[in-house]
Amino acid sequence: MSTAVAQLALTVGTRAACNALGVVRSSFYRQRPKPAGTAPVAFSPDFSRPAPARALSLEERATVLGYLQAERFQDRSPAALYAALLDEGIYLCSIRTLYRILEAEGQNHERRNQLIHPPYHKPELLATAPNQLWSWDITKLLGPAQWTYFYLYVIMDVFSRYVVGWMAAQQENAALAKRLIQDTCDKQNIVRNFPAASVRCNTAASSASSFSSGTTSNIVIPAWVC
Repeated sequence: MSTAVAQLALTVGTRAACNALGVVRSSFYRQRPKPAGTAPVAFSPDFSRPAPARALSLEERATVLGYLQAERFQDRSPAALYAALLDEGIYLCSIRTLYRILEAEGQNHERRNQLIHPPYHKPELLATAPNQLWSWDITKLLGPAQWTYFYLYVIMDVFSRYVVGWMAAQQENAALAKRLIQDTCDKQNIVRNFPAASVRCNTAASSASSFSSGTTSNIVIPAWVC
């Protein structure tokens, strides 16, 4: 088929011959025998392109690199440097050339002074003896009839895992929580306004719509040392 296309192409041309015989031109060119003495081009890993005629000279590249490494531009992007120098009436090269020079010097990375936040450490409370740290919670319990619920207030000592106080109520409010904490402190002989804090309360209510962190703090801190 390639021979027929080649013979017909001498008369009507390659495009018309391929169209007439239903041959794809790229396939015809690929299968066409190469002229004698033509060797395949071997690309050497050391092959380097010739420098364009408009490329910057070594002195000009050194000048551009000097601006890029200057103290006033060392934390600014090449685009910001390009705009700042244009405002001063100085044109060195294009923004893309600035990036090429930085890449050739191994400096093509984030240049801006980024704010680095210190690693965040989660707050941790440690208890080494009983009645040093309490944790309390309110659990909503299903009642005997539909749409009826009970609220279980529980205060637990973190060190011993002992329930130091609890109460079941039909509603959830700050007055009941305050009374439970005061009664529990009395039972555990926690003295009010003790100079060395002997009780620390973890005021995290699980299902408390009326207990925010602010309201529970107002309950515990004024009444007892926490």
